[in-house]
Amino acid sequence: MDIRALRYFVAVVDYQGFSRAAEALHVTQPTVSKMIQQLEQSLDLTLLERVGKRFTLTDAGNVVLQRGRALLAMHEEMGVELADLQQMRRGDLRIGVTQQAHAPLAPLLAAYHKRYPQIELKLFEGGSQGIEADLRSGALEMGTMLDYPSNAAAWQDFDSFPLLTSPMCLLAPKDAPWRGRRGVALSELADCAFIFYGEGFALNEVIADACLRAGFKPRISSRSGQWDFVASLVRLGVGITLLPKVFCDTLEKGQFTVVKLQEPALDWKLMLAWRRGGHLSFAARAWLDLVRSKSA
Repeated sequence: MDIRALRYFVAVVDYQGFSRAAEALHVTQPTVSKMIQQLEQSLDLTLLERVGKRFTLTDAGNVVLQRGRALLAMHEEMGVELADLQQMRRGDLRIGVTQQAHAPLAPLLAAYHKRYPQIELKLFEGGSQGIEADLRSGALEMGTMLDYPSNAAAWQDFDSFPLLTSPMCLLAPKDAPWRGRRGVALSELADCAFIFYGEGFALNEVIADACLRAGFKPRISSRSGQWDFVASLVRLGVGITLLPKVFCDTLEKGQFTVVKLQEPALDWKLMLAWRRGGHLSFAARAWLDLVRSKSA
């Protein structure tokens, strides 16, 4: 059913005539007559019984009038909602966020909320690998992911923008033998117990691959998805861990040994990713524009 023809039909009834309806719609009377005729033909029903210049509604016409008013109202409401989305007055932003991304993302999210206060921020927390799966399925529009060598093939399916790069450091108890050193080789840690991150965290794969290249398989004493809890376990002697320098810098220096990993040097590369070729909502495109402008 042509929505314009339906609008013309309702106008004819409301203005009690084809000429008045044409004047209100800013079209010619023959145009209105043609549209009503097309509507009747499409429905294979007579909607108006014409007697000279006057008309009466048929039973079918009454049904179409009542339902037509509702459809036109819904059509108008849809237009308003779409306009609101384009002007960022409503909607939501669905982002997958790894726990390690909280600190760098918080000021950006605050700036976004200030600019678009009507947009609901829906943050789904999880590991990088879980976020990658949700991006592929369309459950998330955007998410933070780690860029690392063994995951290079996955990036063929995503577009991305760099958020933060930080060198990896050894985090050990304050009385560790590496205290005071400027660098440490990963091979020196072969006999240590490692604290790894939660299941689905890509950083586990990064560390495990680096250890294997250094000639050993890491012995895991504990796991946690919260980096601050991992640090607490390190401080209490449960094991050592590798942590991006950006997080090590927030810890109380006298409570830990922090040494930059030099052999091999590893970087923690946090990316904002979205599915290549996928549709991004108005809210998501505005978020990407903001992130890009803040990094310029």
